[in-house]
Amino acid sequence: MKLNSLEDTFNLSKKIGKLLSNGDVVFLYGEIGVGKTTFVRNLINNFEVQQGMNESQILSPTFNIVFDYLIKELKIMHYDLYRLKNSKDINELGIFVEFEKCITLIEWPELIEKKPNDRIELFFSYLGENLDKRKLEIKGYGKWSNYDFEKI
Repeated sequence: MKLNSLEDTFNLSKKIGKLLSNGDVVFLYGEIGVGKTTFVRNLINNFEVQQGMNESQILSPTFNIVFDYLIKELKIMHYDLYRLKNSKDINELGIFVEFEKCITLIEWPELIEKKPNDRIELFFSYLGENLDKRKLEIKGYGKWSNYDFEKI
């Protein structure tokens, strides 16, 4: 699927957000600057607006590794594993210890060895040499394996 603008990314995040609930895990892949954090920002802000809350300033947790957002009864954990160098560091974070109590969004999940069975993976890439347009491939696993993401 193509994302030709920030508005396309916003609309997609809104549609995927409607599918998510506690226990859902989303992995975001792609090089620096391709739109992973923008997608997450839109997703979280959409949840906040739906609940009548002000939009938070959603930053990339590259240096903090994780930010959490409490949106009424919904908790969202946003991880950025870019700085981590090995799976031992990731295991020490305890990402999946209580993941059923929140929505878990993970940028740079490449080093995660034991992935949850039920997850959505988003693969962002630039569309050719035009750095303003993106291509997105979505794969579902476990309960998401038969979901047709092309229809959203």
